[in-house]
Amino acid sequence: MSPFQTLNLPNGQTIGNRIAKAAMEENLADRQQAPSDALLRLYQAWAEGEAGLLLTGNVMIDRRAMTGPGGVVLEDERHLERFRQWATIGRAGGAQFWVQLNHPGRQTMANLGQQALAPSAVALDMGSFSKMFAEPKPMSQSDIDEVIQRFATSAALAEKAGFTGVQIHAAHGYLLSQFLSPLTNRRTDQWGGSLENRARLLLEVVSAVRKAVSPQFCVAVKLNSADFQRGGFDADDAKQVIQWLNEQPLDLLELSGGSYEAPAMQGEARDGRTLAREAYFLEMAGELASVARMPVMVTGGIRRLAIVEQVLDSGIAMAGIGTAMAVEPHLVKHWREGKNSHPQLPPILWKRKPLAALATMAVVKFQLHRLSRGHQPRPQVSALWALIRDQLYIAKRTRQYKQAMAK
Repeated sequence: MSPFQTLNLPNGQTIGNRIAKAAMEENLADRQQAPSDALLRLYQAWAEGEAGLLLTGNVMIDRRAMTGPGGVVLEDERHLERFRQWATIGRAGGAQFWVQLNHPGRQTMANLGQQALAPSAVALDMGSFSKMFAEPKPMSQSDIDEVIQRFATSAALAEKAGFTGVQIHAAHGYLLSQFLSPLTNRRTDQWGGSLENRARLLLEVVSAVRKAVSPQFCVAVKLNSADFQRGGFDADDAKQVIQWLNEQPLDLLELSGGSYEAPAMQGEARDGRTLAREAYFLEMAGELASVARMPVMVTGGIRRLAIVEQVLDSGIAMAGIGTAMAVEPHLVKHWREGKNSHPQLPPILWKRKPLAALATMAVVKFQLHRLSRGHQPRPQVSALWALIRDQLYIAKRTRQYKQAMAK
């Protein structure tokens, strides 16, 4: 199948081609956690790049629950005009532009000074890096009810701002993913125990979001095909959750994998499973797509047009591309013009895997921040230098965040 063929979604909307700019965390909010000028410049570059779908990085549903200190928050109307500007820029080239809504759960940095909420009091296990994360508190029924309402409110605000859809983040070890995993969800009430109970929060969130927006507004879910941890959420669990999601009016399902503890989305798995260099989740996604009634998108390591074609020929509806579009924001446009581009970053082979994962994210963010200033990416940047810069930047943004929250 041609990557440049349109995709018809279940709600009647269309995506202009089969390639999406996948979500990457930008950490480019202004001091009020609203979209900054730098963030708008970054998305202008991607809007000009001709991907059919643009997904934002994490947009938080609660400013007390952040994946990082420079994150964007959409919880009320106080900065709706800035979101309107962001939506206008992202849609300028004809792309669908969806907001990725998220809550970090236990993956909350300790130095932000906020209480981490989680299904159960299970702290992250990242060796000496574990202390970087706040001790999680088990969520009460009222906490759960509030999270469901916040996802719905943020979705309605995204539609009001002019975005064309939202993606509910239930992967990568964030809150909804934590509820799905038996390793992190040890509850004995209606929200834990059986897979049906563990999936209840995700299904309730999807239902609440769908009710809060109009039928033509797109609603998608990002789900782990597996957590890549022994005893965790696996492909069989994912298959069953997809069958339950089939009963919901969803427009797209994105499959990824991993968490902070096992960053398979970067090509690393804790259980020793061999992952292909590109399209990490392709084989598993092909099996899962066969049970899905909604279009399926697979994301993870794709950087060549031939791999996109392989993904689509396997029955997957869309290919999501992240890092390669940080290096070459006009990648889809270049492919359409016949250029044989396959951008990549040098691999980081440090022995300490958590540190290597942090450095990998720092190198990607280095490219995003250059684009946000109107500069060209610099893929050969030193990983150590990028990591040091990123840590200094995060420290500054953390101070700003804590000052703003203190007010």
